[in-house]
Amino acid sequence: MIAKTEADFKALKEIGRIVASIRDELVQKTVPGVTTKELDDIAGEMFEKEGAVSAPKSEYDFPGFTCISVNDEVAHGIPGQRVIQEGDLVNVDVSGSKNGYFADTGISFVVGEGDEVLTKICDVAKKAFEAGLQKAKPGSKKSGIGRAVFQTAKQHDLTVITNLTGHGIGRTIHEAPDHIYNYRDTTDDELLKDGMVIAFEPFISTSEEEVFQKNDGWTYATEESFVAQLEHTIILTKNGPIIVTL
Repeated sequence: MIAKTEADFKALKEIGRIVASIRDELVQKTVPGVTTKELDDIAGEMFEKEGAVSAPKSEYDFPGFTCISVNDEVAHGIPGQRVIQEGDLVNVDVSGSKNGYFADTGISFVVGEGDEVLTKICDVAKKAFEAGLQKAKPGSKKSGIGRAVFQTAKQHDLTVITNLTGHGIGRTIHEAPDHIYNYRDTTDDELLKDGMVIAFEPFISTSEEEVFQKNDGWTYATEESFVAQLEHTIILTKNGPIIVTL
């Protein structure tokens, strides 16, 4: 969507605050011994308390309020009886809506003491996000965001996932622009617009560049790589990007 009015900005910031608070609470509660279903139940209670709705559940009938992915799982992991262990790589992805406005956010992190490689990809995902954010300006080419992400990954001897992308958001969970790639695609040189709302999410990988879908019909995973993601919902403005999910 293109945010134009004060009401648009206010509503996007409100749902952004809600999903960010759920994300942060789940990160804090992700400790050894907790199940992903127990974490998801916390999210469900928080959505209800805030008068908001889980986007994956309401829009796609996803079997959970949030997506929680562990280790080889990269995205859209289904909450269940899996028990979190020390050193696990976990991704919490929270998206929701309130009063017809949507926001989406996610973060990968290591539980407790973990492998240095896992910590590294989480750190590089943050660096890649920051690099891409500098290119997220009205009038700039959308492909510049992906180029910055890819260059950041390569600088740290890592790569990106090419078949998971960011997307437009606002009045629905996925809308135009359909894709915000994590690499430069010269066929994707659409100009960014003032007020455009996007969910920007670099996926940084240790080696593989594509994910596959598991037999559950939801979860995306890798064969032998680890992947870290960082995602925020952003309103692009002439005065700089507004991250509504900080």
